Amino acid sequence: MDGEAVTATAVVIEDDDVVRDLLVDIFESAGFRAFGAVSGAEGIDAVAEHAPLITTVDINMPGIDGLETTRRIRDRSGTHIIVVSALTDEADAVLALSSGADDFVAKPFRAREFRARIDAVLRRAKTTPAVASGTAQASPAHTDGPLHHDDLMVDPATRIAERGGVELGLTRTEFDLLGALLTTGRRVRTKEELVRVSRGEPADASSEVTDVEMRTIETHIAKLRRKLDEDPTNPRYIETVRGVGYRLTPGVAD
Repeated sequence: MDGEAVTATAVVIEDDDVVRDLLVDIFESAGFRAFGAVSGAEGIDAVAEHAPLITTVDINMPGIDGLETTRRIRDRSGTHIIVVSALTDEADAVLALSSGADDFVAKPFRAREFRARIDAVLRRAKTTPAVASGTAQASPAHTDGPLHHDDLMVDPATRIAERGGVELGLTRTEFDLLGALLTTGRRVRTKEELVRVSRGEPADASSEVTDVEMRTIETHIAKLRRKLDEDPTNPRYIETVRGVGYRLTPGVAD
């Protein structure tokens, strides 16, 4: 395809031929170049080779299972990881997110539902399949410059988040959640709002939010707090408002 624009890439790690082919078809219909892998080891190599914008991982695979595959990919790549699994217990979704996944989709799923997840990733990347890649940075969500809270700095233009001048190494979802909290300060962000932020939707959208999705927000916030080296019982940065959501702390006076 010489002369054509470079398209976004996706890697599908799935040992079931039918599901793998379906996911590849969905990605290709969205304008991606999609590469299938039948095992965790093959998928890790494919991510290293193709630098995909999105990677899907099945949990139950022979050899390296999906959770370990997710951990290894997350250690070396910023690709958006969607775990796709027949394990539908809420704890399985939380475990997948704790392993480094950005999203969880239960089997069986509808093609339209999965395509919506792809579109959400593209909205968050603020680009189109013609120019997206696994290493591309997002365009600025706004032009007001970096956001600050105490020694935290979040720059939407560069997608860099720092604490005390040291980069935090956040995932896309963690970055978006921290940015949303810094944007609204002491106003409480409900879990429903943060779910929509993680989808790339307006926080005040009317789309449905499930209990599992709200639990995944709790997991992302817990991971974010660990990267901030924060004590949840005496938070410096993020307060929990029980039964509602999260907000920034008042901050430490200079």
